[in-house]
Amino acid sequence: MHSVLGCYHPTSALPWRTLLPLVALHLLRPVSAQLRVVAPSVHVTAIVGQDVVLRCHLSPCKDAWSSDIRWIQHRSSGLVHHYQSGEDLEQMEEYKGRTELLRNGLFDGNLELRITAVRFSDSGSYSCAVQDGDNYADAVVNLEVSDPFSQIVHPWQVALAVVITLLVGSFVIIAFLLRKKVAQSRKLSEFFQPLTPPKSL
Repeated sequence: MHSVLGCYHPTSALPWRTLLPLVALHLLRPVSAQLRVVAPSVHVTAIVGQDVVLRCHLSPCKDAWSSDIRWIQHRSSGLVHHYQSGEDLEQMEEYKGRTELLRNGLFDGNLELRITAVRFSDSGSYSCAVQDGDNYADAVVNLEVSDPFSQIVHPWQVALAVVITLLVGSFVIIAFLLRKKVAQSRKLSEFFQPLTPPKSL
């Protein structure tokens, strides 16, 4: 089954006589049509640990199996995944073993990249760039990764926590010293308390 994002091939369902006008129209189309890469969804969200698929496809639709396809991270300008003519080539160290170009869709012009076990650091913009002969095109997809089990701690929160800790510690120390002083005062007062004279017989 071909992906809905790519080419649609109705040839298996139509008789050959019906195909003749379609073939003629295909031959008469200008061959210099500009290649474009289209991102159906420019904003993709994911949760830490999930798998996510970044989607792009060629327009006009064509077989991308023999193309040079690169997914590039904007922040570092590094190669997240590099595919060329059936082979996966070099990529950034932090993405090794975590990316896959979905080859089943290449014949339909789909350039989908799966990232497994996404990390919070994967958030950012990615370019899907295609070189096909003299034609070059790219599109941008933004990935936002969230971690529901973590909370961003702001500097003012850290400072407030330190101040509160110091205040509580000071109160505890002051209370301890006051109690100690009161106890010492009681002992001194008992020590210097005048003795009562013995009763006469």
